Amino acid sequence: MFLKRIKPTVPKFLLIALAGLMWSTVGVMLCSMAYYWLKGVDWLTAFPFGLFGITLSLAAYRFGFSGIARKNIDRICLLPDKGCIFAFQAWKSYLIIVVMITLGIILRHSPIPKHYLAIVYTTIGGALLLSSLHYYRRLWRLIILKKP
Repeated sequence: MFLKRIKPTVPKFLLIALAGLMWSTVGVMLCSMAYYWLKGVDWLTAFPFGLFGITLSLAAYRFGFSGIARKNIDRICLLPDKGCIFAFQAWKSYLIIVVMITLGIILRHSPIPKHYLAIVYTTIGGALLLSSLHYYRRLWRLIILKKP
């Protein structure tokens, strides 16, 4: 009983908003890092690397991240009206997040030139940013249109 009383609960729409905000924030952060790295090289090098990263991000969005976002939204919608604030991601997703952060740190500190890493960061950041739009669309439907 004690744990139930201290468990921070919020309405479902806030879980969807938190998930979208997290995906957007991480996407913007990764894309910003990639931009900063590409800004440090001449534009003849930066342009194809940036374009390749953007192209890959569209593919990653279409064939991976979009589906993950939709499944997560569906999972949140199946929760009770109020859920634990940490339920905006599935518990196994937290493990994936830790692995991704660790890989990001390892890559940033590796000898790989940063303009090559910009492709990876743009790909993942762009896909996260685009996928976050699914959360905002559902939030719009829930709050403004009053539809599930």
